[in-house]
Amino acid sequence: MLEQHARPRALITGITGQDGSYLAELLLSKGYDVHGLVRRVALEDPSRRLGRVAPFLDRLQLHAASLESFPSVYQVFRTVQPDECYHLAAQSFVSYSFDDEFSTLNTNINGTHFVLATLKDVVPKCRFYFAGSSEMFGRAEEIPQTESTRFHPRSAYGISKVAGFDLTRNYREAYGIHASNGILFNHESPRRGFEFVTRKITSGIARILAGEAKELRLGNLDAKRDWGHARDYVEAMWLMLQQNEPDDYVIATAKSHSVSDFAEMAFGMVGLDPKKYITTDPDLYRPAEVHVLLGNPAKAHATLGWSATTGFETLVREMVTSDCAALGVRIPALGAVEAR
Repeated sequence: MLEQHARPRALITGITGQDGSYLAELLLSKGYDVHGLVRRVALEDPSRRLGRVAPFLDRLQLHAASLESFPSVYQVFRTVQPDECYHLAAQSFVSYSFDDEFSTLNTNINGTHFVLATLKDVVPKCRFYFAGSSEMFGRAEEIPQTESTRFHPRSAYGISKVAGFDLTRNYREAYGIHASNGILFNHESPRRGFEFVTRKITSGIARILAGEAKELRLGNLDAKRDWGHARDYVEAMWLMLQQNEPDDYVIATAKSHSVSDFAEMAFGMVGLDPKKYITTDPDLYRPAEVHVLLGNPAKAHATLGWSATTGFETLVREMVTSDCAALGVRIPALGAVEAR
């Protein structure tokens, strides 16, 4: 049975990632007790692995466990007794999933199954959020994609997310768990991992300006994505678990831009010509490309009252500014660039 808590209690898997850190901040601002499930190595090396949550680490309660170990997951749930669980942890970089399909499928699918099975047994009244992905649509049959668009994943990552989506829906329908799926389209921020193309672009610009690099190697410049800000998207996660009935929601901006668009805007903000620095590298193309992803968030807007508030240009500017500041590169208002 779920214990009665003086304040709502949330458990976040993947709390040290981009989304987890923004979500933790949001929940803390709403008066939650926030717990995080993390690998033991994170607790042993906090300076490197807990950087995103460092500013408010003293307000979190972290628990060591592995999503590959059912007993360790079970023990954390039994200890925490959460009112809400946000399952964000996953091997989430699509290109890596081509290099190591077995690890991606094992971690993402089994980890989700372990969390759901534990929740059902230990805290069946706990509300559950699963972090789905637009990569589940893959080679989509329609544009834009909605909650009813058929899934056609083109990577082990996308396949693992479809499995997690179906597991979540099955636990909702078979066991009455308040379990919701968020089908989140690409969402970025200055906290994005350096391996992702948006951060690769903005950090690459900062390195070029700082004299640490002379070129930026990218893959498919024509791939188009629906890019929003992670800070907006975690608000949608929370809203899903505040509804009386669980459901599945597309979370997107309803606007699509190419990788080339992102790069041209980012380089333009610092007065550089991207053609002088970007090199297209065939080795960075995916074996199975996903060319266009564009979401229709009408259901989220109508039911949750949610809509993206951060525009594309604002997102790009925030990321460029942050990465330049991190390397001591100042961008004067008139566009000229100088290094300190």
